[in-house]
Amino acid sequence: MTTFPFTEATPIQFQAPLPHTSDVVIIGGGIIGVTTALYLARKNISVTLLEKGRIAAEQSSRNWGWIRQQGRDADELPIVIEACRLWKQLAEECGEDIGLNQTGVTYLAHNDKEMADFAEFVKLAGSHGVDTRLMDSKQAADLIPGMARPFKGGMTTPSDMRAEPWVAVPAIARMAAREGVTIIENCAARMLDLSSGRISGVWTEKGLIATSNVLAACGAWTSLFLRAHGVSIPQLSVRLTVAATEPMPEIYAGAATDEHIAFRRRQDGGYTLAPGGSHQLYIGPDAFRHATKYLSALKANPFGTCYLPAAPPGYPDAWSTPRKWDADRQSPFERMRVLNPAPEASGLRALDEGFRALFPQFKSVPLKASWGGMIDAMPDVVPTVDSTPEIPGLVVATGMSGHGFGIGPGFGRVLSDMIQNNDIGHNLHRFRLSRFADGSPIRPGPAI
Repeated sequence: MTTFPFTEATPIQFQAPLPHTSDVVIIGGGIIGVTTALYLARKNISVTLLEKGRIAAEQSSRNWGWIRQQGRDADELPIVIEACRLWKQLAEECGEDIGLNQTGVTYLAHNDKEMADFAEFVKLAGSHGVDTRLMDSKQAADLIPGMARPFKGGMTTPSDMRAEPWVAVPAIARMAAREGVTIIENCAARMLDLSSGRISGVWTEKGLIATSNVLAACGAWTSLFLRAHGVSIPQLSVRLTVAATEPMPEIYAGAATDEHIAFRRRQDGGYTLAPGGSHQLYIGPDAFRHATKYLSALKANPFGTCYLPAAPPGYPDAWSTPRKWDADRQSPFERMRVLNPAPEASGLRALDEGFRALFPQFKSVPLKASWGGMIDAMPDVVPTVDSTPEIPGLVVATGMSGHGFGIGPGFGRVLSDMIQNNDIGHNLHRFRLSRFADGSPIRPGPAI
């Protein structure tokens, strides 16, 4: 079985020299950072994108590859509808095959409560012109033939799409570089440079870039970076195990999930497999610090999280990871260029058993690759996208909670206009930073 394609040994693609100044500096080379940089560059704004390791090497390439409107939080839905339109444009403009296909997303229901929840989303989707529809038991079985378990029914959105994450994001980054974005891999942002409380630059391991605008889109590392500057957000990261099979007979061209197993047809003829609703949380300082903020999510899904006593050394919330450092010294971000968690052995067995239990016609599930990913999550399972009142000039986009790949271009366009002080076109009140400190009740969004 092969390992994940991105490691610290992966050749560097983007090694532009560090500029002395840049209108905007983006920290983090995932789908959010890359698309924001692209849309800024198209407005003739100079942009420098810093990636401590490799473009898309962390969660932007480790996700399931779903581009879905289905099951979204009500406030995310308008943005992901825009993202779907932008994905089609990007696939055409980048000149590379990123595996974008409109093959649908399906959720399967075991009971009446799940069907009632689906019915509520169908109403929401219909109000936005999205083609989500309910299915009864027979319609679900007809859509995905060969399933051994009978389901109460399900919902499906034929207009939803899929793409290949570790192909798509680097391809868009190459397009962004061609359009003028300065992209520098293997270059960690150590600290912000502040003058009179405002951003005046970014200290990197290669030196200082003068700028007045910074986007922190650092995924699982965002909370650690912000806390060093006095900005606290209740972000945690959970580990998920994912696997890719060898080519197999097609059972469904799209993506589907129930509470046990999620699967998505791949461009290479195999399937990406993941657990339907479980993950692991390493207990660290931030987990204790923000525990009360996560009580609502815990009540909503009490058995979805497996707790582990400590993260491996160097992880963002490991006990030994420094919380303070100097701009002229090595930072935690250089010590771990690529956050590359090992897949859980028992998780891989569960994927194999879960897929074969649903499709017993497969006597074995030939896995060709497996990997782990650390998903940056917020207590209400929706992103944080906002400017920071504590540090003028700093914008934060994090806590995508496993939703980031599909919605990425939508938030990239939003962030581009936010940084330019343009009309954003969407209501971002749900995603404000202050919602965890202003007394607002925590309202969990959909978990998948």
